[in-house]
Formats: sequence, structure tokens, C-alpha cells
Amino acid sequence: MMDELALAIRLQSLDRKIASLEHEIATLPKQIAEIERKLESHKRRLELDKATLSGNQQQRKRIEGDVQMNEQKISKLRDQMLQAKTNEQYRAFQNEIEYCEKEIRGFEDKILDLMEEAERLDSNVNAANQQLVKQSDTVEKEKARAREQIAASKKSHDEAVAERNAVKAKMSPALYADYERIRRKTKGTVVAEAVDGRCDACMIMLRPQFLQELKLGQKVMYCESCGRILMHNPPVAMENNIGPAATTA
Repeated sequence: MMDELALAIRLQSLDRKIASLEHEIATLPKQIAEIERKLESHKRRLELDKATLSGNQQQRKRIEGDVQMNEQKISKLRDQMLQAKTNEQYRAFQNEIEYCEKEIRGFEDKILDLMEEAERLDSNVNAANQQLVKQSDTVEKEKARAREQIAASKKSHDEAVAERNAVKAKMSPALYADYERIRRKTKGTVVAEAVDGRCDACMIMLRPQFLQELKLGQKVMYCESCGRILMHNPPVAMENNIGPAATTA
């Protein structure tokens, strides 16, 4: 009986390990995707900064064109002033020139503002470019580590599944059928321990006679309340049979 119980305990430990590894294998690709999303977010911010800088440069170019156009207009107006025949015509040309000069001063102020903004945007773009290079390197390293972990987890998973099949082959068909039935019912906790006269899974007190039989260890026994396989303080020899993976759940 002790060998059968040891096999059930070992099988439970392997099932927990397999479930944990399967969860890890399923989670790691999501972590990689999240890492990539963060990098894409940084790239989008950088592209936005570049677009803003480009818009600044285009606006400045348009305003510089307006300045040039007004300067050309002033030059023509001055030529026309020389041909003015009356004071009214002269003052009209002079007023129009003053208006154009005022427009130019306004445009030049805007150009200065845009130049200051361009310096800040250019600094932001350069800093973002440098940060992107660092982030890309970090992301690639994190992705490489995640892929290595996936490969290691898959290897451990395959080894655990192979060992599970070997343990299953050693169990009696009846015990394995019970094991699977209980596993489905209890969502993984098949083997429980009798602690202080109780089943440590359902916490229901065990009958004294039942507990005494359990201590004898002559047969596989099941909790009369929750139906789990019960063990009572397994001896060191049996723990050795279970192996180190039993503590890895």
C-alpha cells in the first residue's frame, strides 16, 4: 500500500508541476507581446515628436515666404513712391509700406517663437532616438530571456509528462482511475494528509477507528467526507520514494 500511496503522491506533485509549467509557457508569450507593445508606444511618441518638428519647420518656411513676399512688396511700393505726383499718393504708399513692415515684424516674432520651439522639439527627438536605441536593446534582451525561459519550461514540461506516464504505468488501473476521478472533482488536490485527526483538505474530523486504520498503512484509504486519498505522516522511506520533485509544486 505504501508504494501505491507514494505513487499517488508523486503523481499529484507532477500534475501540479505540469500545470504550473503550462501556465508559465502560456504566460511568457503574453509578456513578450507586452514588452513589444511598450516599445511600439515609444516609437509612436517619437514619430509624433518628429511630425511636430516637421510641422514646425514647414510653418516657419511658410512664414519666411510671407516675409519675403512683403519685402518684395515694400521694394515695389518704394519704387512707386518715387513716381507719386501728389502728397496724398505719397502718404498712401508710405502707409502701405508701414503696414507691410508691421506685418514683417509680426512674422519675424512668430519665426523666433517657432525657432525656440524647434530647438526644444529637436532636443526631444534626439533624446527619444537615443532612448529608443537603449530600449530596443533592452527589449531584445528581455525577449531573448523570455524565449530561453519558454524553451527551458517546455523541456521541463516534457520531462515531467514523461515521468508522469512512467508513474502512471506503475499504478494499478483501479487506483489511477480513482486518482483521475478525484483530480477532476477537486481540481488538483487528490492526496490529503490527516493532521490532528482531521483531513487537512476538507478539515472534517476523522473517526477514531478510521484514523487508526489509516495509521496502520495497510491499504489506500479515502476521506469519508471529501473522498480524497488520505495519508498519515508518511515515513522517511516513503518520502525518499516520492523524490525531490514532490516538493516542487
